[in-house]
Amino acid sequence: MEIKLKGDKDIESIPSLKDKALRINLNENIYGTFSEIGAGQETVRQFFRAGGGSGTIAKAMSAYDKDFSDAIYGIEKDKRYVTEDRLRKMLDHEINLIEQRITRDKHPHKMFFSYANTVATIDFAKKYKGHGWIGIKYQVDAEQEYNEIVLHIRFKETDARLQQETLGKLGTNLIYGAFYKYNEPRKLLRYLYDHLDKDQLEIDTINFSGPVFANVDNRLMSLQLVKNGMTDAVMFAPDGNNVLPARVLYKRNILTLRGSFRPVTKVNMDMYKKSLDMFLKENKVDEEKTQVVFEITLSNLRAEGEIDEQDFMDRAKLLCSLGQTVLISNFQEYYKLVEYFSQYSKARMGLAMGVNNLIDIFDEKYYRQLSGGILEAFGKLFFKDLRVYLYPMENEDGTITTSDNLKVHPRMKELYKFFKYNGKVVDIADYDPATLNIFSRKVLSMINKGEDGWQNMLPEGVSKLIMEKSLFGCETEEVTNRK
Repeated sequence: MEIKLKGDKDIESIPSLKDKALRINLNENIYGTFSEIGAGQETVRQFFRAGGGSGTIAKAMSAYDKDFSDAIYGIEKDKRYVTEDRLRKMLDHEINLIEQRITRDKHPHKMFFSYANTVATIDFAKKYKGHGWIGIKYQVDAEQEYNEIVLHIRFKETDARLQQETLGKLGTNLIYGAFYKYNEPRKLLRYLYDHLDKDQLEIDTINFSGPVFANVDNRLMSLQLVKNGMTDAVMFAPDGNNVLPARVLYKRNILTLRGSFRPVTKVNMDMYKKSLDMFLKENKVDEEKTQVVFEITLSNLRAEGEIDEQDFMDRAKLLCSLGQTVLISNFQEYYKLVEYFSQYSKARMGLAMGVNNLIDIFDEKYYRQLSGGILEAFGKLFFKDLRVYLYPMENEDGTITTSDNLKVHPRMKELYKFFKYNGKVVDIADYDPATLNIFSRKVLSMINKGEDGWQNMLPEGVSKLIMEKSLFGCETEEVTNRK
């Protein structure tokens, strides 16, 4: 039976932290080290208190002093300590020490592990709630290569002691899951919140690697984080690996395109290129400090009902093949997306969108949950240095809709005029007219029906990839013959 997050199922059905730690301790073949920096030694404390840890805990340490930590693990190029690079150095260093100090002749069946975390808890001013990197490098077979699970968390609690306790619970869940649920990574992911609540911490990045995770796609694991409510957004790079949004977005100018990208078409890429050209010409926008993000919302992924993970992967592969950074978010409203970006950057932001998207922004029904209604949402959306780049729409009668003639609800007309004439909405004028009648849903329908001609509606190389990989249900003559 799948154990669910707290609130989804009775907490009594979940093994206690003591039981989890004790099961690890009583396994005579599990043996390793705990290295914790920045929030005490809360994880190893669970294993000491459970009892029977003498055969499990090789060493517990906290290289808390920066000079001492540098002497052990080396100095990071950016002089920072709460980073993924630092965590991985800790894991590698401690595993190497175990291998050097414990001979396989004497312990042929020992499964070595190194658990580590490097964390910053809430500051005295309570301005920054804190975050951290946590990971485990371990074996499930003494003769097998090492596996790794590395994740990044953000604390939500406003008390350092509570954050330390939360970290200890999470670390125990991670170690237990690594050894006893590695063959069910989706469940392992959910088990991380045993005895924890989503109001206590957010997991916004996770990566699995090693022989037991050879068939795990980390992009799908990212999607699980958003589906399970563990975070509001996840990001992956053009190489397909999960990346920390804070690292990618920190102090950057951000241009975002939201869409279904099912599949990505020429009109999407024309919107991207033309809006980027305009964005880079804005005051204070440096190309080297600019990040473009292609965003797909969870509501869009659910447009056809339950999320089709294969369909999601097809979209991801195409966007990555075009060298794009992809964000999967739970932000249906644009103002929430802008708020999210504002956590990491105070620089300029741009939203590239079509006419229908802009009309939706001025629809009051999306803001009924806000006490200040649409005015509150627009205050959050436009008080930053943000601009909307509007891509035109061709109507059935051949006319073109732009920011000058689009129609919003009569009650919203004056509000719309205010933002337009204050330069917050600008038209993408140098668009390609030949792309205006291209729609993803039309392309997808043609692919599913086996019709020809859709290839010309897609960017160079995309149609070839769709056919080679049989994406979106595409079946080439070769695939059909094999059947």
